[in-house]
Amino acid sequence: AHAVMIQAIESYVDREEKREALRQEARAAHEHYMLTGLHLTGEEAEAWMDALAEGQDVEPPACHI
Repeated sequence: AHAVMIQAIESYVDREEKREALRQEARAAHEHYMLTGLHLTGEEAEAWMDALAEGQDVEPPACHI
C-alpha cells in the first residue's frame, strides 16, 4: 500500500509540475503577443498542422500583426 501511495503522489506532483510549466509558457506567449502583436490566425495554424499531419516537412507560417 505504501508503494502505491508513493507512486500516486509522484504521479500527481509530476502532472502538476507539467501543468505549471504549460501555464508559464502560455503566460510568456501572451505577454509576447501583447508586446509585439505578432500572431497567426487559427486558419493559418490549422493549415500548417494539417500539412504536418499529412507528412509534409513544412516550416511554420510567419507571424504577422
